[in-house]
Amino acid sequence: MLERASYYGLRALVVLYMTGEILKMESTEAIMIFGWFAGSVVFSQIVGALLGDLLIGNKKLVIIGGFIQTIGAFSLCIPSTTGLYIGLFLIVIGSGFYTPNIISNFGKLYLTKTKLLDSGFTLFYLAINLGSFLGILLIGYSGEKFGYNIGFIISGILMLLSLVPVLILKERTSNKIKGNELPIGKRILNISIAFIAVGLFWAIYEVLNIRIFDLHLEFSEISPLSIPKSMWQSLNAIFILPISIVAIVLWTYFYSTQFFKLMLGFIFGVISFGILFLIPEVPSEQHIMTYLLSLLFLGISEIHIAPIIHSILTKYSNPKYLAIIISLAFIPTRLISIIFGLFNDKFYDNPISGLTFGIITMVIIAIGLIGYVSWNKKALN
Repeated sequence: MLERASYYGLRALVVLYMTGEILKMESTEAIMIFGWFAGSVVFSQIVGALLGDLLIGNKKLVIIGGFIQTIGAFSLCIPSTTGLYIGLFLIVIGSGFYTPNIISNFGKLYLTKTKLLDSGFTLFYLAINLGSFLGILLIGYSGEKFGYNIGFIISGILMLLSLVPVLILKERTSNKIKGNELPIGKRILNISIAFIAVGLFWAIYEVLNIRIFDLHLEFSEISPLSIPKSMWQSLNAIFILPISIVAIVLWTYFYSTQFFKLMLGFIFGVISFGILFLIPEVPSEQHIMTYLLSLLFLGISEIHIAPIIHSILTKYSNPKYLAIIISLAFIPTRLISIIFGLFNDKFYDNPISGLTFGIITMVIIAIGLIGYVSWNKKALN
């Protein structure tokens, strides 16, 4: 939670810093640098996973990555482009070392009780969302109110604090972990489906965000509700928090398979998109509740997909190479996003076409998952 607060809070501030009075960059240049920064993290995670699984160890690399990310945040306080590039480079390296290895270490705690994997990773996802939400509020506000350096210093301090429990707690290993009994072909198939599902979900999510962002702007202007304008962009995160808590409790005591949850996630996604279709291009006040209902179903969809992907990868991968597998899961997301991005101009000009594209894709995936879940059920019987 603290690491995500540090990372996302800093991300919220860095473009404003680049275009501010100190560096005075053009907005196009700042956005380009930010794009390289965000994209580079995907590849640094693969390097971090390889080092963590094969050479240094997951826990050690989490600590090393955390310290590098801390130095990167403090480096941004140097009022020059040199300080900016050094800071961003170190944050890319540090985050790449930290992220896949902390996820891997967390997943390994559940390998002797795999029925709790889903609730465990949903708890993990709750911490991520809570951290990013609080980080953006705290660091974004502090940076704009008291100066960018204050925001970067807070980011560095939060990063340091995130290492305290990692340093204090002993790494738990279990001799009870057995190899997965499923045939290697079935495990590869399950992991491949998880890779494709996560890539398609987040790529569709980006397409949908074009319409959602448009509605955010519209409703923030006309809403009679006492919601601050800045909060409209965080509404989805606000929905995620209570939905996560409900899911954690339910999935702790009532087990259903991961692919059944994945199937439900895409079905709820179709429902969310379908509700958005009820809102005209130029909405009015009466459509606000419809929009909030759509965000509720989108949050339910996200909770049935995002944490479950890590649960599937943990259950069906070789624990020795879990961080590597987790880091590779980011690649389909990036590749599919690039492919979908070729149509962004069309989706920006006509957000409804993006919504149509998203719902058709979601329906196809949902039907495929229904078939796969039914096939697995017949195979067990």
